[in-house]
Order: sequence, then C-alpha cells, then structure tokens
Amino acid sequence: MSRRSNIERTTGETSIALVLNLDGAEEGTRETGIGFFDHMLDLLARHSGLGLTVKATGDLETGAHHTVEDVGICFGRALDEALGDRSGINRYGYSVIPMDEARAAATIDLSGRPFAAVDVALPDGVTGGFDHDLLEEFMRAVAANGRLTLHIEEQRAGGAHHLIEASFKAFARALRVAVAIDPLGSGVPSTKGTLS
Repeated sequence: MSRRSNIERTTGETSIALVLNLDGAEEGTRETGIGFFDHMLDLLARHSGLGLTVKATGDLETGAHHTVEDVGICFGRALDEALGDRSGINRYGYSVIPMDEARAAATIDLSGRPFAAVDVALPDGVTGGFDHDLLEEFMRAVAANGRLTLHIEEQRAGGAHHLIEASFKAFARALRVAVAIDPLGSGVPSTKGTLS
C-alpha cells in the first residue's frame, strides 16, 4: 500500500506544491522563501523519517503568516490523505527533545479528531523571517487539516530559536512513532473500528 500524497493549493496569497511519503526516509527538498522555516521543515523531514518536498511562494512582502499557515494546511491534508483509513498504524506518539537550555514535548494521537494545544511561551519577535507566533499557527493548521490531536508544551524555558527548534523536533519524533506500522496491530487502532 502506498502511503504517499501530493497536495497543491493556490490562493490569492500563496501557491504551494507538497509531496509527502510516509515511508520516504527524508527524501525531498523544502523551499518557502523563509530561511528559518525551511530549516524547521528540514528538521521535520529528518527527525520524522518522512519524505517531504515543499515548494511554496507567497506574499512575503506582507510577512510570513500566509505562507507558514498554508504550508501547515497542505502538510496536514497530505498527512491525512497518506494515512488513508489509518489501518495498522501505531496511532500515538510522544517525544521530549532538549535543545541546549530549552526542552519541549509533543504528544500526538492520529485520532481523526482535530485539536491543538501549543503551550510554548515565546517572546514577540522574528527569527530568520519567521515570526515566533507562527509556531502555533503552523501546528494548529497541521492538526486541523491532518485530523489529529496535538499537544506541544515547553518543559524548560530557553531562547526563542531553541524553543521553536525543540518543538519542531519533538513534533517530528512523535509523528515518526505515530505513523509507523505497528507490527503487532491489524486494522484500525480503535475499539470503534474507525478513527474519526
């Protein structure tokens, strides 16, 4: 069974082409025009073990918000499509990641029910073209469109760069576990027989 998806989305603000391969082992490139966000997407691909190609253009003259949110929408939709009915997956994932002085945790349930709680205290500011509040915007867009429950929390304070990076890495590592095929499981991992 192929666990791949291709998503294209064009609006008056952005144009995005995204390819996701749940079994792609880090293949692909990420180009959004936002240096720090590209770095975070590279981390996401590397630490999740997913193949991810993103080509995004957007109205960056107004800021990075539309591009980051729309990439999150596309990533979430691609994840939902690639998972299909979610048969045979682990479903749950959890990870804690230190990044020097900072530490963040992520918990995922590929439940079919969208919810995001992002409890990371970031100061106002911008790092490499990435507004700090866009961490939450991206994660909310992924959860809503990927139909998953996501909790990200700061466990130890640190600089904005390190907290954002720890959050992305924790999300990636938790996602890696959740989407993996459970060698002991079969069918949809729910007593209801469906995830929604």
